[in-house]
Amino acid sequence: MCGIAGLIADRPVNADAVEAMCDLLAHRGPDDSGLWRSADGRCVLGHRRLAVIDTSAAGHQPMVDASGRLVLTFNGEIYNYIELAGRLKAEGAAFRSRSDTEVLLEAWRRHGADALSQLNGMFAFALYDAERELLVAARDRFGEKPFYFAEGPGWFAFASEYKALLALDGVSGEPDDLRLARFLHRPSHGLDDARETAFAGIRQLLPGELLTLDARTLRLRIERYWRPRLDEDAAKLGIGDAARRFRELLTDSVRLRMRADVPQGSCLSGGLDSSSIVCLARALLGDEAPYRVFTGRFPGTDADEWRYGEIAAEAAHASVHMTEPTAAGFADELSEFAWHNELPVGSASQYAQWCVFRLAREAGVTVLLDGQGADELLGGYEQFFAAYLDDLRARGEPDTDAEERAIRARYPLALADTRQRISRALPPALRRALARGLDRGSDVLFGMQPEIAGRVAAEPDRPARAAGFTGLAAVFHREAFHEHLPTLLRYGDRNAMAHAREVRLPFCDHRLAEFALSLHPRLHMGEAQTKRLLREAMRGVLPEPIRTRWNKQGFLPPQPLWFRDRLAAEVEAIVESPSFGTEGLWERGWWRGALRRFRAGEDHLAWTLWRPLTTETWRRHFVGRARAMKRLSVFAAEAA
Repeated sequence: MCGIAGLIADRPVNADAVEAMCDLLAHRGPDDSGLWRSADGRCVLGHRRLAVIDTSAAGHQPMVDASGRLVLTFNGEIYNYIELAGRLKAEGAAFRSRSDTEVLLEAWRRHGADALSQLNGMFAFALYDAERELLVAARDRFGEKPFYFAEGPGWFAFASEYKALLALDGVSGEPDDLRLARFLHRPSHGLDDARETAFAGIRQLLPGELLTLDARTLRLRIERYWRPRLDEDAAKLGIGDAARRFRELLTDSVRLRMRADVPQGSCLSGGLDSSSIVCLARALLGDEAPYRVFTGRFPGTDADEWRYGEIAAEAAHASVHMTEPTAAGFADELSEFAWHNELPVGSASQYAQWCVFRLAREAGVTVLLDGQGADELLGGYEQFFAAYLDDLRARGEPDTDAEERAIRARYPLALADTRQRISRALPPALRRALARGLDRGSDVLFGMQPEIAGRVAAEPDRPARAAGFTGLAAVFHREAFHEHLPTLLRYGDRNAMAHAREVRLPFCDHRLAEFALSLHPRLHMGEAQTKRLLREAMRGVLPEPIRTRWNKQGFLPPQPLWFRDRLAAEVEAIVESPSFGTEGLWERGWWRGALRRFRAGEDHLAWTLWRPLTTETWRRHFVGRARAMKRLSVFAAEAA
């Protein structure tokens, strides 16, 4: 887990610029740094290292192969590197280190882009072929690791984070307000689901993509190297066989992700996903090996899940480390939190995650397993029940009406009622007028300038194509690879890397994804169960109070209480600041009313008030700080 950066151009580049880019990524890799420069000076690759596998100097990067032809700067981990190394040795390969970096380098040397299909891991890397004058870069299948790039006349640059690219002269740091407004309206859209980013001058590789850059012409080509494939045999399985197979796959995924030469543990919330991982890790370790878990608590509030977390920790004989995030702590850390997250975030949950990773750093645990990905791939959200019922009816499945009644009985809010459907169907301008006239409503669009709010509201919802999947599986595919999960993965990457921690996600294994997406919908959400497959797979592994816990509670602070304690005052200061409402996004009057209504008891408005808080904090502490950085010349001649 590291930070990478590089420049390639039609003339010698400024190596000092790449070094400065890497300095901005030092938090991602505090253990080592390196710079490689081509003989003609037109390519410079940089690296910051967090040493996790083979922590010796033999794992130094950028890493050059034995021939001197290939150079690699690599962020992430290849979990199946031991098996890959064995196969490569059988082909005649010899290794100088025990690192997964060298295994990746050798696999590419022998198999080229075909090596990508052999990798089980999270990664973003750039590899330069000095003989062919070619730069290739790839991002893992889920997009766990970031890869951003920018282009200008005669040059191409890449980095793990926005801030490193924004340090370059010629990269626009102006935010795209329309894209930002999309995100604020629907947090799974706008910032992580497209090639374009929140900054006009920066683009990104999407999950499962390969980039090729000809160093002589600077012509760029991007192609997809992976799409999940249907498993026709899995589609025929019943719940018993499917659960057994899924348990095998998940256990192996956990096993691979426990490979490290540094201390490791797990995040634990008390929910089904993280508890499953902790209990499987204990089974793999045996009864005697120590294992540490890290959790955040909110004592005395409904947001506190520790009654379940304690059950999981005791079952796994785990040593528990706790932190108690507070509104005051968040307010005090706004500046650094915004700087490291680089974009506005969806809720105070991301600060709670930040605190857990900091706790792990204080405890000296470098690698953490976590449960992200299960909700999106296995049906963990109540709102999926509508798509589930639609899928059953489209298939002509019997007893669908009975299933709907069972869902409504267990999850009363899962299916939209008539009032909600009518409200959503109203024209945006009419909804806005009613909200203002009645002094009601919580849609963030009501607090935006009419022009930009109208543009966002008028955009049709264009679900991403699901690569051959239909019904419920298409919804899972969209959530996992295009909408919700990519945003959560960005949060996890930035919050972990801010504290130089590596977070590994067993549910983000392409084998699990392909298997899960191939199953009949009843195996996921039948019998009025969210994540039915996981519940069945964990029978006998998870304590029953957790396995049969029907309510979903995200790892989320008591946000309304936080606003009453401290954050409403922060929002008021923002709303009354001279710049608020002058940058083309906000309408000051509506937000004054929202604050008044919140203080009068409308707690639900805490979620709406979060939007200007996170946005304006980001403008001040990230955008403003990035604009103040010294801009670095791309070319060596201009820097001289």
